[in-house]
Amino acid sequence: MDHGWVVVARMPDARAAQEEGDVLGQTHPLLRTWRHGRSPPPIFCPPPPCQTGLGNLASARAIATAHRLLATVEPGCGNETNPSTMANSASGMAVNDECKLKFQDLKSKRSFRFITFKIDEHTQQVVVDRLGKPGDTYDDFTASMPDSECRYAVFDFDFTTDENCQKSKIFFISWSPDTSRVRSKMLYASSKDRFKRELDGIQLELQATDPSEMSMDIVKARAL
Repeated sequence: MDHGWVVVARMPDARAAQEEGDVLGQTHPLLRTWRHGRSPPPIFCPPPPCQTGLGNLASARAIATAHRLLATVEPGCGNETNPSTMANSASGMAVNDECKLKFQDLKSKRSFRFITFKIDEHTQQVVVDRLGKPGDTYDDFTASMPDSECRYAVFDFDFTTDENCQKSKIFFISWSPDTSRVRSKMLYASSKDRFKRELDGIQLELQATDPSEMSMDIVKARAL
């Protein structure tokens, strides 16, 4: 698996260094590897020949080559993501204002039974996917979840307690089916906490990878 590591350049190996007249007879990586989206580690260059008396043309060429590679390497090389995507993945995707507005309508006006949300990878933000009508059932909600794509969702669940009291609780559901893309699972997992903070009023949470993990029996048990 490609983890996004890039090796920029190395000094000549020990044998080559000896053949080129490097009296130290040993070398170290000039530049270590680093992950995309992070600052590369500092470059440690040997002191100038005038200070050491060990002037070495091969070492000087290696240093110049490494600096040249560092200046020209493109962010995201060798990986399908770029630094900005990696940064967003780490802190969570931005949230479109419509998500918060529709959630407030669900919570205060009960305008919707449920709302599903998705990550738009082109705009790098969470957006509204579907709006459930006030009369929709829990079965309507579960049927709206895609088989092989991740989603966030909120559901306004009405129930009756053992004391025969009518209540409702808002569930936050993180849907991440096993058949969805690994990259998509990672994006949704890393953005969940930030997104939840934008929805003030969530009372309970479920995480599901298949329909059985968010069945009505489970929802009822959590609500009571």
